[in-house]
Amino acid sequence: MANLKEIRSRITSTISTQQITKAMKLVSATKLRKAQTAITLMRPYADKLNGVLKNLSDSANDERLAKYFTEQKLEKVLLIVVTSDRGLCGGFNANIIKRTNQLLKEDYSSSQVDMLFVGKKAFEFFKKQSNHCNTDFITLFSNLNSENGFALGDYVLDAFLKGNYNKIEVVYNKFKNAATQIISNDVLLPVSIKKSSVKTAANDYIFEPGKVEILEELIPRTIKTELYRCLLDSFASEHGARMIAMDKATDNAGEILKQLKLVYNRGRQAAITNEISEIVGGAAALNG
Repeated sequence: MANLKEIRSRITSTISTQQITKAMKLVSATKLRKAQTAITLMRPYADKLNGVLKNLSDSANDERLAKYFTEQKLEKVLLIVVTSDRGLCGGFNANIIKRTNQLLKEDYSSSQVDMLFVGKKAFEFFKKQSNHCNTDFITLFSNLNSENGFALGDYVLDAFLKGNYNKIEVVYNKFKNAATQIISNDVLLPVSIKKSSVKTAANDYIFEPGKVEILEELIPRTIKTELYRCLLDSFASEHGARMIAMDKATDNAGEILKQLKLVYNRGRQAAITNEISEIVGGAAALNG
């Protein structure tokens, strides 16, 4: 009977766990819809800004703009590592940590690397390995909006233009759909413009006051918009990953429940059969 009591306890705890994972799945699904809408609306704006930047790329060699485009020796690099504040989202955080470690060992092994963390999980991993950890924006996901996202962009731009860093790169999960996140690392600064070989009608525009003046305003806005898009991508990816992870956990709990109930019913049947045999044997002994 003690064994059956233990199984009953496991069944109860598994049912409780299943209810929790199902509730977390529903919460993540609700948050995912909002986050997915935000990134879907943001991408066309970011793409259009990049398109305008490419159309003006022939003015990128102006002295006033050289500070954004000049590639220097990689002496000091800033990695913006974007993870979540909480776990229970599959390999979402582990994949970002793995990619960051790969960059540190392969691409920036001979450079001084500072890491700026958005989300707590990567910081919890790297805080014991590095003293160059910036946590000023670690809680940004608790109130993610354009104002806070652009504030991070202002900080990054200011640090680069002051010469504190030669290169700034962001590591994050790019949202594809609820079940798929693409691990990405994009260089924010210095700006790299790939000129298109196909001429478009944009080359016939008349610019006022001029291409360089427009670029002086456009480049910082494009960088801040691109960084904010990365944050929205990661935010949507997190909820998608958590929803899928909790859905699988709920299904696994259901399978465990089936097995536990089968074992419990077999044990209960065996106990009842044993009791019946004892009663029959005792009655036969009395009759004898």
